[in-house]
Amino acid sequence: MTVTVGRVVTTAVTVDDRGDRSGFRRDDNRGERGERGGFGRREDSRGGDRGGFRGRDDRGGRGPRRDDRGGRPGGFRGRDDRHGGGRFREDRDRDRDREPIKRLPIPEDVTGEEIDKDVRQELQSLPKTLAEDVAKNLVMVARLIDEDPEGAYGYSRVALRLASRVAAVREAAGFAAYANQKYAEALAEFRAARRMTGTVELWPLMADCERGLGRPEKALDMAGAPEVQKLDKAGQVEMRLVAAGARRDMGQLDAAIVTLQSSELASNSVQPWTARLRYAYADALHAAGRSDEAREWFAKAVEADRDGSTDASDRLAELDGVEFMDALDEDRTEDETGGTVNEDDDKD
Repeated sequence: MTVTVGRVVTTAVTVDDRGDRSGFRRDDNRGERGERGGFGRREDSRGGDRGGFRGRDDRGGRGPRRDDRGGRPGGFRGRDDRHGGGRFREDRDRDRDREPIKRLPIPEDVTGEEIDKDVRQELQSLPKTLAEDVAKNLVMVARLIDEDPEGAYGYSRVALRLASRVAAVREAAGFAAYANQKYAEALAEFRAARRMTGTVELWPLMADCERGLGRPEKALDMAGAPEVQKLDKAGQVEMRLVAAGARRDMGQLDAAIVTLQSSELASNSVQPWTARLRYAYADALHAAGRSDEAREWFAKAVEADRDGSTDASDRLAELDGVEFMDALDEDRTEDETGGTVNEDDDKD
């Protein structure tokens, strides 16, 4: 089985993270727990024929993500592309190019042939040996991004040093930075990839990075931009989820709930984004103290979550007062209380 994230394809990588998101994670809107591995044409969470980015929290996604519960730490301390960004970008790129390339080990089973054919075509602009080297590093980014985002980031930096003028490399670097909550860096890479390709597919991610930088107002501006109309249906749903998250960042829970109310939410048909959309709506209702409605929508999310990609069932159980005991914790408690008695000890 192969899956895609961004524009590189590799063998599946299982994601299971209820907490920290963007790494596809700092997430308390735990949603999607998918299998992802590459940066190839999106299709999963977006529902299109592109292999997509699954990692969003407030969208119900469980992946590299950020938290819908409040503001984001940090912020861009330099300059962005709005004010003198071009000069800043050039200086940054020059500094990066001066750095020595620190190679990372590549497992023997990685050949570079795992990447998507579109990415392979992009790499044809490079000398053959260099293209193979870059491909292997991109495969490692895809392989590690869910379970070891820091490791993925390291490989993305190697690929970036080798081929910074290749759009797929910039996109992969953006995903790796996003997975590590380096939102300023991710935004810069996504912008670079967009300049190179002219597509709008990364627009929701760019808006979400603005949220990560503590600029929810900017994310809302992007949600109302003409670019959104150029997105496919799945991309528009993603943008709606980002906008709702921005509203929650600003403490506007009621507005977030209204933002999520849509024909896609009301539809009885199940699309790749349905479980996450219902999950995000349920989570917003719960945050607003509307527990009965939240329970109803968590139940609907469970119905749509055919592959168990969200933790909606856990949230539903929590609302029903069901408590889960970790087996290891239970054994530890028995040991501490002397719950298990050895017969030989009794004889002594």
